[in-house]
Amino acid sequence: MTPAIRHGLLIGLAAAALSLLLGAVGVLDGLEQTTWDWRVRAMATPSDATDDIVLILLDQASLDWAEQENGLSWPWPRQVYAPLIDFCTRGGASVIAFDVLFTEPSAYGVDDDAVLAGAIAASDRFVGARFLHLNPGDLAASSVTEPIDEVIGTSRLMANVSDTPGPDGVFRDGSLVRDLDGVLVPSLGVAAWMVAQDRSDPPRFDAGRLMLGELAIPVADDGTALLRFRGPTSAMRTFSAAAVIQSELRLLSGEIPVIDPAEFEGAAVFFGFSAPGLLDLRPTPISPVSPGVVIHATVLNGLLSDDLMGRIPSAVSVLVIIVLSLLAAVAVAHIGDAKRGVLAGLGFIVVPPLLGVAAYPIGWWWPIVPVEAAVTAAVFGSIARNYAVEGRQRRFIKSAFRHYLSPAVIDRILVDPDALKLGGVRRELTIMFSDLAGFTSLSEGMEPEDLTLLLNDYLTDMTDIILEEGGTLDKYEGDAILAFWNAPLEQPDHAVRACRAAVRCQRALADRRPEFRERCGRDMHMRMGLHSGEVIVGNMGSRQRFDYTVLGDAANLASRLEGANKAFGSGTMISDATLVLAGDSVQVRSLGRITVVGRRESVAVHELTGLAGDNVEQWLELFRLGLEHLRAGRMAEALQEFEATPDDPVAAVFSQRCREAIAAGDAFTGDWNLTNK
Repeated sequence: MTPAIRHGLLIGLAAAALSLLLGAVGVLDGLEQTTWDWRVRAMATPSDATDDIVLILLDQASLDWAEQENGLSWPWPRQVYAPLIDFCTRGGASVIAFDVLFTEPSAYGVDDDAVLAGAIAASDRFVGARFLHLNPGDLAASSVTEPIDEVIGTSRLMANVSDTPGPDGVFRDGSLVRDLDGVLVPSLGVAAWMVAQDRSDPPRFDAGRLMLGELAIPVADDGTALLRFRGPTSAMRTFSAAAVIQSELRLLSGEIPVIDPAEFEGAAVFFGFSAPGLLDLRPTPISPVSPGVVIHATVLNGLLSDDLMGRIPSAVSVLVIIVLSLLAAVAVAHIGDAKRGVLAGLGFIVVPPLLGVAAYPIGWWWPIVPVEAAVTAAVFGSIARNYAVEGRQRRFIKSAFRHYLSPAVIDRILVDPDALKLGGVRRELTIMFSDLAGFTSLSEGMEPEDLTLLLNDYLTDMTDIILEEGGTLDKYEGDAILAFWNAPLEQPDHAVRACRAAVRCQRALADRRPEFRERCGRDMHMRMGLHSGEVIVGNMGSRQRFDYTVLGDAANLASRLEGANKAFGSGTMISDATLVLAGDSVQVRSLGRITVVGRRESVAVHELTGLAGDNVEQWLELFRLGLEHLRAGRMAEALQEFEATPDDPVAAVFSQRCREAIAAGDAFTGDWNLTNK
């Protein structure tokens, strides 16, 4: 057995033990319940039986109708429920289950209760509600609150409507039966199933299962079962109580009903409250405000579909935790290589969620979080082991070269040591040159120590931005910076990154300008040049010492553009090639065409003024209008626009050139051909 496998086995066992310990003390329960709720919401779908269940909800609209149309305040007279029950009976409902407790005689008198009792007796399909007082986790009820005799005496069956939520207050389980003085009392959902199926034999337990006739249901020791929710309340056919009552009253008057009674033929009807003020809204995995009656209807749906959920036995869960932890830890430790080890680890990490999702449709709550905790601990434990045992060489290389090469270049060397060889490749880059204006005269007036601190602060700010934008820092030359993008790592948006870095650098310097003025006695301004083009990029120098740098005409042009800012009074000059690549991500103003030393052909240049989405300054719009006049040969109009842009050094240059052209009588109709000075 190799050391890697031996270490992996130890790490896997430790990860499994940690997960089992956390699970035993309940640390993982909250997360697991949350992942279960996600699964329910994502995969809840109606069953074949869902359409056979009807909800009648006493909603806020029903309360408003009763008060506004009939002057009835809450609680309603009980005779109001009689038309509702009669309509369900008329429609041929298989059962009418009321999630309502009539525990006190009606405030409207004995006759009011008698009318309700008459409707219940006439239906012969009515399930009444009683409230069993429960202790969490206990099958036996401590006491019971019964309804009035008129309801008990006329109901086909009496059912328990109390349920106990989970520790976080969410109802994920439904109470199927509870023991009251040695008698198993069915829940409203179970009682509805018994009446709908015309079953008279009471529920019973057999070998740990609840028997409803021949139907065997796995339940917990307290008589609860994990519910398979079918979706939001609207997943079941739902009607407003007011609409049902109105429909019965219209039928009695010979009018057309709001609801066709045929909608209820053969349906199991549940009546409950959804109006917020009636305080019967319950948090479920589907919604934080589900009507309580939905829980009972979901129980019936599970019984009719015979697909109530089950929980994976704890022994199976423990075995899976141990096996997956061992496999994950051994696999990652055996691979050794960091990248391939991480990929293998990710493969194991996605297994628990996949198992949890796959188990839901076949009716099982598969625990995701305990298994995930074990596998993740095993994977990261083995990755840490690989780093400690086999990462020494990599750390040595980083330590040795971090003062000389950029992090990106070091990473490339770690992957491919041949990258240390001399030579380069041809690649399109965006290259940036920057320089402080008047740095020589600035440095002459400062003490060397103060100048060094100032320059370090300035270069740190600029370098941080360049690296944040993915740039490669080539070198410093005093206050000058050379950087480029798209090497050594490919960056399809290299021009956008470079322009964004330039804008950020100028803004960062502007923010610190008052501070720098106090330190050096003058305002610090920076000139920048950006150009995109093909160059040779790679290790240049001797076999004893070399730099990762660029060579080529494109690099020279970027340097020339930096210097050309001086002639225009601009801050950041970019070539047309860079603008084409950057596209709409930047804002610029055209500066015409310039000819630089070493190039015969002129190049179109622009001043980088901002990024897409930035507000356009009014003076830039005036400059644009002036440039349009200039290119159309309207010198006087152009001069007027340029002179209307105060405190703009670029406009001042163009104003001067316009005045010179007007004085000389030039008939200029095209771009300016300017020579770099």
